[in-house]
Order: sequence, then C-alpha cells, then structure tokens
Amino acid sequence: MKLRPRLTNEEIKARLILTVGIGLTIVFVGSILFILYGLLFVTQPRYMSEADSEAWGTLNPMLLSMSGALLALLSSNGLKNASKDKEPPEPPTPTP
Repeated sequence: MKLRPRLTNEEIKARLILTVGIGLTIVFVGSILFILYGLLFVTQPRYMSEADSEAWGTLNPMLLSMSGALLALLSSNGLKNASKDKEPPEPPTPTP
C-alpha cells in the first residue's frame, strides 16, 4: 500500500478554511430556507404568539452574525495569503 505524502501547513489551512466555509454556508442557507418555508407554507394564526415573535427576534441577529462570519472568513483568507517571500515588482522604467 502506497502512503500519501504529508500535507504542508498551507494545504492544511486551505482545507480547514474550506471546511469551515462550507459548514457556515450550509447552516446559513438552511436557516434561510426554513425561514422562507415558515413564512410561505405554514398556516399562521391571525395574531403571532409571544413565543413565535421572540423566536423570530432571536433568529435575525443570529443570521446577521453568521453572514458576517462567513464574509470575514472569505475576505480575510485572501488578505492573509499574500506571499511574504515574493520580491516586490520592479517599478517601470521611465521613458524619455
């Protein structure tokens, strides 16, 4: 049986970020789908009960924080991975 080569730190980090991003995305999309299902297809009484209004009030900040976490994860990944050992590009030579 042939063993696979060991992963580098960058590959491990990339897989971890991908896993966390996919997990957050699944939870975020699932929550949105359940909210839409509850609003569109479940028969509601004329007046919303106190417990239901508290549940909706709790769900809104949770979804906002999850979307913020997902956006922060995806945007910070691109900023942190700038290669530090690369030399800066040479400035263009001025033409007379």
